[in-house]
Amino acid sequence: MTVPAVGRLLLAGVLFAALLATAQAGPGFSFAVARPAPPFLLQDPQGGYHRLVDYSGKVLIVNFWASWCAPCREELPLLNQVWSQLKGGSVAMLAVNVSDDRDAVSAFMQDYPIDFDVLLDPHGHVSRRWQVTGLPTTFVIDPYGRITHRLVGKCDWERSDLLQLVRDLERSR
Repeated sequence: MTVPAVGRLLLAGVLFAALLATAQAGPGFSFAVARPAPPFLLQDPQGGYHRLVDYSGKVLIVNFWASWCAPCREELPLLNQVWSQLKGGSVAMLAVNVSDDRDAVSAFMQDYPIDFDVLLDPHGHVSRRWQVTGLPTTFVIDPYGRITHRLVGKCDWERSDLLQLVRDLERSR
């Protein structure tokens, strides 16, 4: 076999593996090989600090959003509904605002209340480390701090399998 043929075969194998992983994850979200979630230290609008390690042992849903993002504004009430179903268990949920300052986030939350922890990433440093490529983007982190799923775009939580995956992770911890 020639070198170019080996390269094409290798590329075909990689593409097949990527398609298989996406198909297994189901529609609307992608499976990520369990890689460690990048650490963060972010403030909430009240000035308190939150670190990724603070959520160790819990299934963590991390949603990156911005006030100017129309799909984000549509998704936040759905996330509040999901949170009302999950809170009290071993699941935590974070809304990480990308690019807005504290005052803009506080003003936004008067019109669009968020019932779970809101964190500020005003310069986008954390979102870049997490490789956020569009808003909203949601990650599911297992109790061991590994990213297991990633969704780019607004999720229809009522139709998606993502809520069931979160519950399955919660049961398996």
